[in-house]
Amino acid sequence: MIGLILDDQSFEQDIRELLMAFYPGERFLHEEKTDEAFRLLVHGVTGDDFFRLSLEDKEQGVTKASETKVDFSDRFETKNRIKRMLYGMAGELTGRELPWGTLTGIRPVKIAMTKLLSGSKEEEVFDYMKHTYLTSDQKVDLSLEIAKKELDLLSGIDYENGYSLYIGIPFCPTTCLYCSFTSYPISQWEKRMNDYLEALFKEMEFTARRMTGKTLDTVYIGGGTPTSLSAEHLEKLILRLKNTFDFTNVKEFTVEAGRPDSITQEKLEVLKKYGVTRISINPQTMKEETLKIIGRRHTVEMVKDRFLLARSFGFDNINMDLIIGLPGEDMEDVRRTMEEIKSLGPDGITVHTLAIKRAARLNIYKEQYGDLKITGTQEMVDLTAAYARSMGQEPYYLYRQKNMAGNFENVGYSVPGKACIYNILIMEEKQTIAACGAGTTTKVVFPSENRLERVENVKDVEQYIARIDEMIERKEKMLAKSEM
Repeated sequence: MIGLILDDQSFEQDIRELLMAFYPGERFLHEEKTDEAFRLLVHGVTGDDFFRLSLEDKEQGVTKASETKVDFSDRFETKNRIKRMLYGMAGELTGRELPWGTLTGIRPVKIAMTKLLSGSKEEEVFDYMKHTYLTSDQKVDLSLEIAKKELDLLSGIDYENGYSLYIGIPFCPTTCLYCSFTSYPISQWEKRMNDYLEALFKEMEFTARRMTGKTLDTVYIGGGTPTSLSAEHLEKLILRLKNTFDFTNVKEFTVEAGRPDSITQEKLEVLKKYGVTRISINPQTMKEETLKIIGRRHTVEMVKDRFLLARSFGFDNINMDLIIGLPGEDMEDVRRTMEEIKSLGPDGITVHTLAIKRAARLNIYKEQYGDLKITGTQEMVDLTAAYARSMGQEPYYLYRQKNMAGNFENVGYSVPGKACIYNILIMEEKQTIAACGAGTTTKVVFPSENRLERVENVKDVEQYIARIDEMIERKEKMLAKSEM
């Protein structure tokens, strides 16, 4: 438990998120109660031109105190001064350094990209990230490498007159132990799938009409697990999609076939028939014991079989998602997984560091799973990167999540020419992404104002079906604003 007592709440979120990075899993209390067992007590005092912090470590019996001069009219600089001060104090108490320094946001590459676009040289960007955010050399170098790659990959994208499309299929064979995404067991919805698809088609038709005159650049069907649909429903969806939207200029058409146990020959035939250019087959790990623990119904052999089956159909852009930091896994487990993946030779690998969110079963029932050791290390991150590069793959996008094991990052790698443009667009938020389906979020970009607004659909499938007209009305209001 961390007691966070501030006399001014203006920077509470910034302070709390950085403390969460140093003290993962701790709960926060915003008042000091004598009957609570605190690990750390944090007090913040605001003056006219200073901010003072004290950190009392109850376990060590040590208190650190410091203050910094600030100009509250400059919120950006003030926030960073306070975070740098806190970083130094918490680092001394814990003996830890964070690879990303004071950065707690999910899009660190966006900083490097923005600086490069404004005309800054690489050395200037490097110095800026080091001084402003105390980011490690390794992570600044990675940010710069990916930012340059993204700028090249997005050079042919028209941000103002183009858009991308996301179709959400919120169904899965089962719910994984660590998952907090919107998903429902496919077995409970198979008999009502036509109801969901009819609501989805109605939203798709509105979106296509509303985006008339704009160029559709990328299409991504995600979830959930889209291939948990039957082959018949999958064909019905993609056929309607191709008949509703103009695919003439689509550069990339992705379908997540994430769960190997959801892939069949019939479904691959459907994907190939309608011109899907990229699929993702996601083992997460190639350790049988871990697959059982996290609630995956597939086996390691099934991963290999489905991958080779997809290759036999001519799919030449297959991504595989992996997670490091899974319960009970160590360095050798990660090495064995990477050896197995290397032998298959996918065109892309996305390496995730485990992030346990509040809605995940692993968090909700943590007493039940309390003996599962969760370890994510820099060595594991470095090992996956080395394997990816040995396979001819380069990093092309990166994002972070709250509560990540080790405070690391998720990185997408691909061989040249096989990077997922949609992944970059969703992270860098430079193009409008229209999203249809339960639990999806449409992101409308206002380029001239350098801002973005979101329109969220309800997550509950029943509610989505019943309130589809309301979902469409919300989207209409936002898209109309973008044209004013």
